[in-house]
Amino acid sequence: MLKEGVECLLAGDVETGNIVLRNYIDATIGIVELGSLTNSPPKSPMRMFGPSGNPHPRNLFEVNNCIRRHEGVWPEVKAVRKPAGSD
Repeated sequence: MLKEGVECLLAGDVETGNIVLRNYIDATIGIVELGSLTNSPPKSPMRMFGPSGNPHPRNLFEVNNCIRRHEGVWPEVKAVRKPAGSD
């Protein structure tokens, strides 16, 4: 789920990426714990990953680091060439 959410954001589908990441956060670390780890009120990550949320890169990377430390998960990004005609 984490991979899917990040892939959606990287592909420009911010709305779906936010929904998937919020579901991942709810199922693992939890919004309240995430708020605590990022020193922000729980409503901040709730808004950030809501359907109309648009997290700033700094906030997104901070959340990513909290998830990595909490879950012991290290996402990898790999650049690949898009096959011709796959738009």
